[in-house]
Amino acid sequence: MDEQGPEAFRGYVAARSPALLRTAYLLTGNRADAEDLLQTALAKTYLAWDRIREREAVDGYVRRVMVNTQTSFWRRRKVDEYATGELPERPAGRDATNDLVLHDALWTALSALPKRQRAMVVLRYYEDLSEAETAQVMGVSLGTVKSTTSRALAKLRDTSGLRDDPRGALPSGALA
Repeated sequence: MDEQGPEAFRGYVAARSPALLRTAYLLTGNRADAEDLLQTALAKTYLAWDRIREREAVDGYVRRVMVNTQTSFWRRRKVDEYATGELPERPAGRDATNDLVLHDALWTALSALPKRQRAMVVLRYYEDLSEAETAQVMGVSLGTVKSTTSRALAKLRDTSGLRDDPRGALPSGALA
């Protein structure tokens, strides 16, 4: 590419990207896919920049590259995906609705705790600090952290109906 090539290409991209992005969006129907398509088309255009003689035809060239690239994607997708009569198994994992209910119940119960207990529970289980780190942050002894956290967890169990998991920790992700 000659010395003026990269600068001319940058100027073209700066001037024409919004219009070309709209075209890419119409081809893909999705903004993220349109950005990827335009990026790919501009990369291919950059490689061919010296071969494009008529600068007025660059828009047409980029559009043609976008259409060809999107068509190739559609063809690959058509081969990779096929309809089936059976639904796939449900993903194993947690139920988001139950997690949301648990999250709300926990935060409601946390807000009812005294400030010191709430701070220690948040530091220990949300911030994942050790007992020693929590004691240092709070400016109290290690024993105070242990007893205060224990009382706070007991109060949370009693007031919210929440129970520990079998390993003895708060439910995973409950404070997230």
